[in-house]
Amino acid sequence: MHRKIVALQEELHGISSTQRDKFPAFRPGDLIRVHERITETTGEESKERIQVFEGIVLQIRGRGASRMLTVRKESFGIGVEKIFPLHSPKVAQIELVEKRRARRARLFYLRRQNTP
Repeated sequence: MHRKIVALQEELHGISSTQRDKFPAFRPGDLIRVHERITETTGEESKERIQVFEGIVLQIRGRGASRMLTVRKESFGIGVEKIFPLHSPKVAQIELVEKRRARRARLFYLRRQNTP
């Protein structure tokens, strides 16, 4: 029953099996690079560029079209977290940099540590 609902959600949101397979297999704890499309508008002119966010996957939540990804990195000693909708058109590409072993599905304890 649940698979039918997920299939209907994917069909409703226009997610095909090729879109589902365009990202590498990653898990919480892995180091990834997320290439995000950013639109800059200045007056009437708009430019689109790609910005890379590299960090550790803290959690993956949701199923199907509503799948979300939380990535954390340290920038100049300050922790920065971003939440990406996995099947958003703003996410151009996801690269797997390094596979790491985590024994939990939610790595929120990394928020209390100083190093990523």
